[in-house]
Amino acid sequence: MIGIAAVWIMVLLFGGGFALDRVLADAVTRNFDNQLEYVLTAMIASAEIGPDGEVFLNRPLGDQRFLEPNSGLYWQISGRNHDDFPSRSLWDRTLSAAFAHDDTETHIYNSDQFADEPLRILERSIVLPDSDVKWVFQVAQSRDGLDGQITEIRSILINSFLLLALGLIVMAALQTLYGLWPLRKIRKAIAEMRTGQQQRVMEPMPNEVTPMVDELNELLDHNEKQAEEARRHAGNLAHALKTPLTVIMNSATAKADDLADTVIRESGVMRRQVDHHLARARAVGRRGHAHSRARVWPSLQAVERAVGRLYKHVRIDIDGDQDAVVSVERQDLDEMIGNLVENAAKYGGGSVFVTVETGEKFTELLIEDDGMGIPEEERQRIFDRGVRLDSGKPGTGLGLAIVRDVAEIYDGSVSLEESEDLGGLMVRLCLPRSEVHTPG
Repeated sequence: MIGIAAVWIMVLLFGGGFALDRVLADAVTRNFDNQLEYVLTAMIASAEIGPDGEVFLNRPLGDQRFLEPNSGLYWQISGRNHDDFPSRSLWDRTLSAAFAHDDTETHIYNSDQFADEPLRILERSIVLPDSDVKWVFQVAQSRDGLDGQITEIRSILINSFLLLALGLIVMAALQTLYGLWPLRKIRKAIAEMRTGQQQRVMEPMPNEVTPMVDELNELLDHNEKQAEEARRHAGNLAHALKTPLTVIMNSATAKADDLADTVIRESGVMRRQVDHHLARARAVGRRGHAHSRARVWPSLQAVERAVGRLYKHVRIDIDGDQDAVVSVERQDLDEMIGNLVENAAKYGGGSVFVTVETGEKFTELLIEDDGMGIPEEERQRIFDRGVRLDSGKPGTGLGLAIVRDVAEIYDGSVSLEESEDLGGLMVRLCLPRSEVHTPG
């Protein structure tokens, strides 16, 4: 950044300095020429033709340098087939007059006709009254003074612009270093977090980098949450597999007669546990994916058909917003709805009613049945893995635990209430609403 700023500053100052040098040099040269043109005009105004046909000045020019030999300021009047009429300052030298072209307007040019003295010459062709001769009036002055002024101006410009460039580059460097200094602090804080000296970037930062620090801290929170979920997930899986393995080992050690049945039964339990944890891990991997969304109504219809084939005596009704879309993968949505509707069909009295309600940020699915319900004091405990209030019916006690875990992964929730219409249990599944409706 400092290098780019330095190069850009130098380019701009060079361009600006070059333009300013041209403007000032032209102004000095124009002023120089204006003074010579004033002398040339005075010469023409005072020029007359004498009786012998030669030109002369009826009054002398006021500058004393015209009288001093080799003074650097000269004039001369020349005519074809006539002797040159020079100023005394030319001494034994003459100015070259061009008769080949007619300079009715003032002609200005530089000349090196004097080897040791570059000249700036103004000339003009005039036909005086009472004369047919085209007289060439010339005023010349040494360029030493003009070149000296331009050199002095150019030196001042170069020194000033170099100093300005140095100041701007130093300012840009200090501004860059100062502006990026908070990033050094953040790097140091990250290094300290890596070595375990601190947990977050706690040092106050400028407003420009505060959002980045906040996002970094939120990312760390998110990663810690995921790491904690992974640890808890591994612990839960180990705990879930420990009991079936213990039963199998005890049966094998005791050489029980029903060892084969025990292995088959407990292997089925372990497989369901593994399937549950794999489903949860899959949901965690998909969480927050930008394209995670599913329509609720097709999932409900698919679950209704599947559960209806398992429990033919149960009537399942669905109602509500048919266009509801949630930010959940379709497979996970099917698993949550399937568990809840199957539980309602299994433990209810024969009627299941599902309502879909769409709110501002969340979509709620209300699954009601006409069963015995669950006492309020048992509603929280029923979410624990393996807990079953009715052990007379087949199951593993994982259904509500799976629903809760998957819902929480998508920042949703699930709660148990009493159904006012059917008198049994009502499960309220709350899932984040998606703003994009997928095609049916």
